[in-house]
Amino acid sequence: MIPGAKEYHINPSGDWSVGGFDADAGLTGRKIIIDNYGPEVAVGGGAFSGKDPSKVDRSGAYMARRVAVDYLEKYPEAQSVLVKLTYAIGHPEALMAVAIIDGIPEDVVGYDLTPNGLKSFLQLDTPIYTDAAAWGHFGRGFSWR
Repeated sequence: MIPGAKEYHINPSGDWSVGGFDADAGLTGRKIIIDNYGPEVAVGGGAFSGKDPSKVDRSGAYMARRVAVDYLEKYPEAQSVLVKLTYAIGHPEALMAVAIIDGIPEDVVGYDLTPNGLKSFLQLDTPIYTDAAAWGHFGRGFSWR
C-alpha cells in the first residue's frame, strides 16, 4: 500500500502479451538518464525522441521540467525542486502531480496536465524535435526551458 493512495491502476491498458523489441524498446531510450538529467534524478525510463507529443514519456518530462523551473522562480530561496508526474494509460489526468521543494511536498496546481494540455501549453506542435534530439531536450530556449 502506498500511504495516501486513493486508487490503484494495475495494468490499465489490459493484457500485454508482446514484449521486447516488438513492443516497447529500441534504441531511442538508451542512456535517457545520463543524456538528460545526469545520475541524480530518477526517471520512469520512457524515451523522448521518436515519440509524438501525445506520449507523456516526452511531454510529461518536458512539463515536469517547466513546472520545476516555475517553482524555482516562485521560491527563489529554494535549493532544489523535484517534480513528480504520474500517468496511467487510458487516464488523461495525471494521477500524481507533486513538487518537492527542499524536501517538502506540495501539490502542483494551475496547469492542465492532460496530454492535450501539455501539447498546447508547451507548443509541442511546432517543429522543434530535430533540434531537441540533436542538442539536448532541456535549456536552449524551449518553452519548457
